[in-house]
Amino acid sequence: MALMPSALEVMGDAPVIPVIVLEDVAHAVPLARALVAGGIRMLEVTLRTPAALACIEKIAKEVPDAVVGAGTVRSAADAQAATMAGARFAVSPGYTHAIGKACHDLGLALLPGVATGSEILAAQEDGYTALKFFPAVQAGGLAMLKAWQGPFGDVRFCPTGGVSAANAAEFLALANVACVGGSWLTPADAVKNGQWDRITALAAEAAKLPRPRR
Repeated sequence: MALMPSALEVMGDAPVIPVIVLEDVAHAVPLARALVAGGIRMLEVTLRTPAALACIEKIAKEVPDAVVGAGTVRSAADAQAATMAGARFAVSPGYTHAIGKACHDLGLALLPGVATGSEILAAQEDGYTALKFFPAVQAGGLAMLKAWQGPFGDVRFCPTGGVSAANAAEFLALANVACVGGSWLTPADAVKNGQWDRITALAAEAAKLPRPRR
């Protein structure tokens, strides 16, 4: 069994965690290999399609250099299913104690989604200090993250939602941002048409994004 990374290891591996939506299991392995070839190993496959769990299982079994995780984890049952499929981390769009406890009990690294100070406090009470800020741009963006640096100086964030190649560097320049999440590395048309070289090129550009030393 592959070792489970910590949440900080997931966020610290590369500047960007790709948010991946897969409709076809046949695309899972070549997509994962294309991203890894570009220097991106932490792959968030969202549980938004019927094929998602099968895609996670294929990547886990056939792309050993990738660290596949499950996104859009909304319940303890989702966390359990993702773990059984081979996911090594989970990302949730919000936070509940039940999700946090399930992931803790499973030994599954969790990036809980937060958008308010109260949600940060709830996650911290359960031991989580590496958090997903979602939906980042819509919930206050750079200004909100800067405001949180004071009261939540011990928390590291992965802003996701509205983050793109155009604004990723601005988020990554903040001291409390460990990485960003975004879907621009895996455009739907590129996946559908099997344009894996294009995805590798996008991943390589993302992997080069600067992050300040912390």
